[in-house]
Amino acid sequence: MTDTKWMIRGREFIHCNCAYGCPCQFNARPTHGGCHAVGVVHIDEGQHGGVKLDGLSMAMIVSWPGAIHEGHGSVVPIIDERADEKQRAAMLRIMSGEDTEPGATFFQVFSTTYEKVHDPVFAKIDSEVDVTGRSATLNVPGWIKARGEPIINPVSGQPHHARINLPSGFEYDVCEVGRGWADTQGPIALSIPDSHAHFSKVHMTGEGVVH
Repeated sequence: MTDTKWMIRGREFIHCNCAYGCPCQFNARPTHGGCHAVGVVHIDEGQHGGVKLDGLSMAMIVSWPGAIHEGHGSVVPIIDERADEKQRAAMLRIMSGEDTEPGATFFQVFSTTYEKVHDPVFAKIDSEVDVTGRSATLNVPGWIKARGEPIINPVSGQPHHARINLPSGFEYDVCEVGRGWADTQGPIALSIPDSHAHFSKVHMTGEGVVH
């Protein structure tokens, strides 16, 4: 870790292949044995050292053959094509867990579990994340097409409102739970059917999540 300080505040959409609620959040094993996911963080306000990151996005495609903590994972990091050279370097350092206290953010935690980090992609990231509405879209042409929406009550047909509260979480303290679908291309080609998605407000620094 270096003395470089960073902070991002924004919105996050994560969709994985587990059952609604995601057993990983409860220290249980993945629903289907392995963990496969896509995610995006849109930065409303951020900086890394003296580099401003306002308005940019970063996304990822990730996959582990078993539980995340068992390692052997792989990742495709994706950076907003609008970022200049310094912004790209800054966001890749954040996503790689650099300039971050060990265990402080999910980027840093995940970075310790990767066996393969594919070359970063610099592409157009179209995303909309409505945390309170529990809905999102994510489109990275040639790489990711995903969406999230509320879980529907099978009896009433109405949107179901569920949250997860992790007072000492390293990704968020509160997230809204929904469902999602995703397809990806490239070295990690996935087709994730109706399964867990979460939507959260993000405020993290190199020292951890701000609760």
